Amino acid sequence: MEAAFMDSGTTVDKGENARLSSFVGAIAIADLVKTTLGPKGMDKILQRISEHDQSVSVTNDGATILKSINLDNAAAKVLVDIARVQDDEVGDGTTSVAVLCGELLREAEDLINQRIHPQTIAEGWRLARKAAREALEASAVDNSGDEAKFRQDLHRIACTTLSSKLLTYEKDYFANLAVDAVMRLKGSNNLDHIQVLKKPGGHLRDSYLEEGFLLDKKIGVGQPKRIENAKILLANTSMDTDKIKIYG
Repeated sequence: MEAAFMDSGTTVDKGENARLSSFVGAIAIADLVKTTLGPKGMDKILQRISEHDQSVSVTNDGATILKSINLDNAAAKVLVDIARVQDDEVGDGTTSVAVLCGELLREAEDLINQRIHPQTIAEGWRLARKAAREALEASAVDNSGDEAKFRQDLHRIACTTLSSKLLTYEKDYFANLAVDAVMRLKGSNNLDHIQVLKKPGGHLRDSYLEEGFLLDKKIGVGQPKRIENAKILLANTSMDTDKIKIYG
C-alpha cells in the first residue's frame, strides 16, 4: 500500500532503524558545530557546491554553518530549525542550542538501549527543565532599577557574545556601541529602530553611533555637499518624477 504513494527509489525506515537514523543525524549536526563553540572555537571552511557558485567562506558562526549545509535527515532538520528559531528570537546561542540538543539525544540513545520508553525519557527532560528554570530564577539578579549596574550587565553580555566573533579584538569598543544603541530604545524590544549602514573600507574603529538619523543617499551632480541651518521637507509620498500624481 505504501508503494503506491512513493516515488521510485524511495526507501522507508521503521522501528529500530528509523530511531537509529534520527539519533545519528542529529548527533552528527551537534558534533559539526561543537568545535566552533566558545572564544577558542575553530573556524569552518564552507564551499558552495552550486554549478554557478563555487565561492568559499570561513566562519565559526553556528547559524551560518547550519544554514549552509544540505540535509536529508528528518531529525537533523529539526535541530537546524531549532537553531534558526533561536537565531530569529534571540540572535545568539544557536551553537549552544544545537550542542545541548545533541548531547541530550546522545544520552537518550543510551537510555533507549536500556529499554526505557521514549515517553519516560521525555518526562524526565520536562522535570529537569523545570528544576533548571527554578535554579536560574533563584540565582537571577534584577538591576533594571539601577541604570549604572544595568548598563554594566548589558556590557558584559555584549562582550560575551562578541568573544566568539571576528570582532573579538575590538569587543569592548563594539560592546559599548551596542549598549548605547539599545539604551536609546528606552525599554523597547523593537530592534528595527536601530539602523546599520555598512560602508566598505576603513578600520573597525571607524564605526560609530550617530545621535540623529542618517540617510544613505548620494549627492547629485552640482549639489552642495554641506548645508548649515537647512530647511527640511518631510513628505509621505515618493519624489520620483514618474510617480508624482497631480490632482485638480
